[in-house]
Amino acid sequence: MKVSVTPKYTVKPEQIPIHTEFIKLDSFLKFCNAVESGAEGKAVVQNGEVRVNGFVCTMRGKKLRPGDVVSFDGQNWQVTADEA
Repeated sequence: MKVSVTPKYTVKPEQIPIHTEFIKLDSFLKFCNAVESGAEGKAVVQNGEVRVNGFVCTMRGKKLRPGDVVSFDGQNWQVTADEA
């Protein structure tokens, strides 16, 4: 029997609006100021330090869409659509 587990976040994720259909994971980390450079974003993703929707993600080009939650270094961010 397969059991689906929904990740639970102890703190409500910070909402980060994007102006496009999607944003790549390494770019998102820089966009939300989780890392200082694109190179650092690439490194932390490839080292398995980042989770997307509760699962470790090592694909730096992973396309994030509104509703996705990214966790890194004890913080959580949720991708949202820009309403403008």
